[in-house]
Amino acid sequence: MSNSVEGKTAIVTGAGRGIGLAVARQLFEHGANVMFADSDEAALEQEMARFEDDPRARRFSADMSQRLSMANLLSATIDAYDKVDILVNAHRLVKASDPLDTSDTALETMLRQNLLAGLRMSQIVAKRMISQAEGEEGAAINGAIVNLTTLAAQRPHPELLAYSIASAAQDQATRALALALAPYRIRVNSVAFGSVMTAELKAALKENPEMRDGIIRGTPMGRIAESEELADAVLYLVSDGAGFVTGQIINVDGGRSLLDPVQAAMF
Repeated sequence: MSNSVEGKTAIVTGAGRGIGLAVARQLFEHGANVMFADSDEAALEQEMARFEDDPRARRFSADMSQRLSMANLLSATIDAYDKVDILVNAHRLVKASDPLDTSDTALETMLRQNLLAGLRMSQIVAKRMISQAEGEEGAAINGAIVNLTTLAAQRPHPELLAYSIASAAQDQATRALALALAPYRIRVNSVAFGSVMTAELKAALKENPEMRDGIIRGTPMGRIAESEELADAVLYLVSDGAGFVTGQIINVDGGRSLLDPVQAAMF
């Protein structure tokens, strides 16, 4: 088995920037047809210019939390490539919340954007994977779905109460969907990350340089991850090399999840 995705077709949401973009590029560079999907049309248009109209890379811009947008995204992918083999739900929204404010709507927003959007997209794509696999008796793998999640599911923060709850729910959705789709040979996994050097984190570190030291102290491997390292993990999970891996939450965090808060402070 190898990490090849040559000839497969992938949909990647949140592909306009950051980790989603790194994942989409990684799959493309390893031979997949990739539909780059994001709500930021300008970011997608700028990114797609690098592919010089390569038919293996297409873009789709819409609000990924809307059911109609999801259906249209799938239709656009099928129109372009006739099938879908891989779905990566990389779109995420982070919003601070007041844990004692009953009027705060952050929880509803986080559940809609970070849980329901990915779950519903997974459901409609899984249905397509099942229908296109009919008549392919004996195929080792019919499809792979990967969700991007964070350590907030395991290490909640008071100011990110809603985000932490939505992340934990997403992890459970990954496990439940993996069980439901296993009979159809569709695998579902998640990649959970700690601190990743995205544009947003770079801006935060520039504004608060002391934050870097705190991150480093709380990460046993002593550095911040690059988006490409998350993309490497996703590539493995969607490849034939992970053909017997499903329902797993893979931490790519430099060991942060191994430490309790006291250890992190002393490390």
